[in-house]
Amino acid sequence: MDLTTTYLGFHLPHPFMPGASPMVDDLDTVKQLEDAGAAAIVMHSLFEEQITAEQLGTIHAMELHEESFAEALSYFPRPDEFALGPEPYLEQIRRIKAAVAVPVIASLNGVTAAGWLEYARLLEQAGADALELNVYSLATDPADTAAAVERRLLDIVRTVKAVVQVPVAVKLSPFFSAMAHIAHDLDALGVDGLVIFNRFYQPDIDIEALEAVPSLRLSDSSELLLRLRWLAVLSGRLRASLAITGGVHTYIDAIKAVMTGAHAVQMVSALLQNGPAQLRRVRAQMVQWMEEHEYASLAQMQGSMSLLRCPDPAAFERANYMRVLQSWKG
Repeated sequence: MDLTTTYLGFHLPHPFMPGASPMVDDLDTVKQLEDAGAAAIVMHSLFEEQITAEQLGTIHAMELHEESFAEALSYFPRPDEFALGPEPYLEQIRRIKAAVAVPVIASLNGVTAAGWLEYARLLEQAGADALELNVYSLATDPADTAAAVERRLLDIVRTVKAVVQVPVAVKLSPFFSAMAHIAHDLDALGVDGLVIFNRFYQPDIDIEALEAVPSLRLSDSSELLLRLRWLAVLSGRLRASLAITGGVHTYIDAIKAVMTGAHAVQMVSALLQNGPAQLRRVRAQMVQWMEEHEYASLAQMQGSMSLLRCPDPAAFERANYMRVLQSWKG
């Protein structure tokens, strides 16, 4: 079975890879991921706040502006809570590059165009084969318009693309008011890939301590549906390749992702719960399903359920919306 795909310009034997997670902090786990057949290794994000804290030698800036940063409204991790600081992160890229033969994709999360600049270069110099720009931000200022949010994103991408030679992917949130438009603008800037979508971790409330507390919930397959919709909308309309992350747990999830247009399938929660070998199992189950349904290659299936195959996608979406609303039987 031919599962080959192209993502960020890399010709990969199949689309499966771990998404950004703490798994990359342990070199033995990284090797297990490669042994399980990972087509690439995606690093977790290095945050601009970490870089700023190291450069200033203080967390004072964080305490003053924690409300404006992306991680939460009233909670922000202290420097000692980050698994890898800036220099250890760069060193871990070097170690992973020396240990594996697959592409290594570094991830950077910033809040300003200037904040991305230096470390984008350093990540490339450390040996990263590509960069994933993890654009995780909350527009909490009522004066901050949708147009301004999009303009900042485009400025970030333009800045990074100007200083690195490696491929650049943008990991988007699902909350843009005109997703197809911002995807088109990013494509016009020359991004090599879009990752659909970032998961927003919502802080909970401790009603006794009267403070916000971090809350982590791993994904499940129900989170896939939003991602499938936008993969289907964007597939075939962009030069950039498309990756899905969030909600892929089974071979059925992976097949749906490829059918709606995914070139790469990133798995995190399923691997955290079941170990790196889950990646091999899901791939083998996909191959079995494809053989039973007489597919000869992944390319034959890729994008087969995208809205590009539909003459009027907007009408199709509205018709399905009405069908869903009318489907409830009390």
